[in-house]
Amino acid sequence: MAFRSDVMVREGRQAALPKQSGIRKIFDRNFHAYMFLLPWLIGFFGLTLGPALASLYLSFTNYDLLQSPDWVGASNYVRIATADPKFAAAMKVTFTYVLLSVPLKLIFALMVAMAFNRGMKGLTLYRAVFYLPSLLGSSVAIAVLWRQLFASDGLVNMVLWQLFGYEGPSWISNPDYSIYTLVILSVWQFGSPMIIFLAGLRQIPQDMYEAAEMDGAGKMRQFFRITLPLLTPVIFFNAVIQTIDAFKAFTPAFIISEGSGGPINSTLFYTLYLYQEAFGFFRMGYASALAWILVVIISLFTAFSFLSARYWVHYDD
Repeated sequence: MAFRSDVMVREGRQAALPKQSGIRKIFDRNFHAYMFLLPWLIGFFGLTLGPALASLYLSFTNYDLLQSPDWVGASNYVRIATADPKFAAAMKVTFTYVLLSVPLKLIFALMVAMAFNRGMKGLTLYRAVFYLPSLLGSSVAIAVLWRQLFASDGLVNMVLWQLFGYEGPSWISNPDYSIYTLVILSVWQFGSPMIIFLAGLRQIPQDMYEAAEMDGAGKMRQFFRITLPLLTPVIFFNAVIQTIDAFKAFTPAFIISEGSGGPINSTLFYTLYLYQEAFGFFRMGYASALAWILVVIISLFTAFSFLSARYWVHYDD
């Protein structure tokens, strides 16, 4: 009887305690996990989500960093769509850069990856050397070096004169060629997609190539019937990542054109134009509207890529 009375007393005490809500129970159960996530949560809300929402608000204002924001509604977006010729020029240059640099980079990266996949001595060293431009390509030093290479008296024109007797133009200051120098710089940074392509090639079973060779399939037929279909998930990943990076390219155009966007806006990348509006003319509200348009463009491209992937990307299933 004493034991039963003790149990009844404990049950009564537990019943007297206030019941915890479902959210409180989840928090108590995962308290230590939330503590480990706290630095990331602070960074996400304080350095990513918070500034993004502030930028969205500023895109509907007239703000010059010195005075309080003045609400103007959708005027910034209307001006971008109807009365800003530099916006159209920046979009043209950016899309030209994306459509040229991304396919060329991926093709070149795949070619090098297939050469490495054949097997060679010192593969680790070659892989590190070819990956190095991807680490340095976006730096200021490389952009300055690139400007010197393609100047009127640069190394490129010296080689053309010595080998072919051709006196080349100033590739940087000529609006007909300036964008192509930046495309070449982008293609030169093929190391990152090359490493990913090489990893994808290593996952293709060799017995499929052996079976195709026994059936009389040549190297080109094996490439288009085996390699490309099985490599489409890797191609899709590289295409999305490299296209987003191309839309966000800034440093090469800023350094090579000295922040002006080149002759006749020939290297006026979208990000460079955004920078000019924000920190050159202190039109921060207008620059915020430009930034959100870029977010929408990248989001639409990414959504279209994922929707179209079902028709050409082949997974194991």
